[in-house]
Amino acid sequence: MGTTMRTGLNVWKGETVVPSMASHSTKSLNVQTTQNSKSHCLVPSSLNNSNSFSSHNSSLFSSLAHKRRSGSTKFVDTLVSQESGLSSRRSSINPNLIGKAVAYNETDSRSAEGFATIEEALIEIAAGRFVVVLDDEDRENEGDLIIPADRMTPEAMGFMIRYTSGLVCVAMEPERLEALQLPLMVPNQQNEDRMLTAYTISCDHINTSTGISALDRCTTVRALADPTSTPADFTRPGHIFPLKYREGGVLKRGGHTEAAVDLARMSGSAPVGVICEIVNEDGSCSRTPELLAFARRHGLAAITIADLIKYRSKSERLVERTAVARLPTEFGTFSVYSYLSKLDGIEHVALVMGDLAAAGPAGVLTRVHSECLTGDIFGSARCDCGPQLQESMRAIAAEGSGVVVYLRGHEGRGIGLTHKLRAYNLQDQGRDTVQANQDLGLPVDSREYGVGAQILQDLGVRSMRLMTNNPAKYQGLSGYGLEIVERIPLMTPINPDNRQYLETKRTKMGHFFTQEETAPSVNGQKPVDGRASKNARSELSS
Repeated sequence: MGTTMRTGLNVWKGETVVPSMASHSTKSLNVQTTQNSKSHCLVPSSLNNSNSFSSHNSSLFSSLAHKRRSGSTKFVDTLVSQESGLSSRRSSINPNLIGKAVAYNETDSRSAEGFATIEEALIEIAAGRFVVVLDDEDRENEGDLIIPADRMTPEAMGFMIRYTSGLVCVAMEPERLEALQLPLMVPNQQNEDRMLTAYTISCDHINTSTGISALDRCTTVRALADPTSTPADFTRPGHIFPLKYREGGVLKRGGHTEAAVDLARMSGSAPVGVICEIVNEDGSCSRTPELLAFARRHGLAAITIADLIKYRSKSERLVERTAVARLPTEFGTFSVYSYLSKLDGIEHVALVMGDLAAAGPAGVLTRVHSECLTGDIFGSARCDCGPQLQESMRAIAAEGSGVVVYLRGHEGRGIGLTHKLRAYNLQDQGRDTVQANQDLGLPVDSREYGVGAQILQDLGVRSMRLMTNNPAKYQGLSGYGLEIVERIPLMTPINPDNRQYLETKRTKMGHFFTQEETAPSVNGQKPVDGRASKNARSELSS
């Protein structure tokens, strides 16, 4: 078969194919590959035999496609065990992160929309192939090429450079960045990036020339993944941009940085991932339709971070129930559950009344409440947190069944008590709640809801009627496989001290104060608003 070579690409009969990533030394980068006619990709010479992963690629994915159509449930290692003689690389996929305790039904992913399952993506990554990873359309709304750093080759780097923005980043765990003496580019409190992407200072490997070629950048990337590398192996600044991974991964922050490290680790590679944003030919950012077309054109698996979140939340247990007791309150008697987060050691609480299972498909009346010391405990009139908590408990008591999940560590929408008090001072000088956070160099809202979702799952909640005005909470919980059948607004009194705060939440943060303001439908139907007051809405807007 004739082969035509282009920079970073291999083309067989006009079809562009991303090469499989050969294992090779960081120091020498002497890549020896041969063409494998069965897989139409470049494979390491050492794997070019009838028992290699590549030679089984087509039959494996035919099997996967059949299983998806039939809706069967399989663990990754079960699927792979059906293919004899897979490479040792594939068999190293971490069993503690995949298929543990909970089977992942392939129909849970959005394969019908052109997306692959997480299992399929992990198999591709373990074989040394790129995956296309999309985040939420309400977040960055972008897609990145992602591959483990220890699977990178010059050919793959050439492909990445050609079809992306070219700003190649390497997601790494904090401990490894510290060991390599790669500090943050700016301190956290000075990070003005909209998504708080944690860039470190850039670097090149000492064995590179200019540092910008595909070969040079591949050298640097693989060195960053090499556990024997030392700080002296890198020059600073350079042409590769490491990123600091947030502990807990996509369950704490739903970004490409976290997805890259999670996918690398779950596939058996070193926990270092290479990412770069895919762009169109005119240089504009590719969106979902273009990204899916790109994946199809190059034979790549495409997944979403939302699906990865679902997969990890189903496969890993991140909270531990520590105690339960009876709690009589002015609203009635609840059972109070305490939970310990394995991500950060923070304790959380759930208040449960009645039989949650009896709610059935109608959904459990649910409130996921962020800790607010000033509002919940001291009755601050600056916000509506305390009244929302009380109204939630009152509504649950009136219904006789429901749950309040109380998430600690969310003070001031995640900025902490001290920063919240400093923001109060700025608000007294005329700044609104969004501007005050920004003036302090802090995010407007950095809360994550993965722990809350797992607490609800532990309590047996699968569908809910969610009491919230916050679209971020609505979207955050739905990303964890929890069905929200209705959104119930929480209308609380407006006073001179919280009027601007509530108006800012409505106009700048998209909070809904009636169901009529809810943009997305739920399960294809507009939720019915049985609580919101048009008079209250008019008063807030006045």
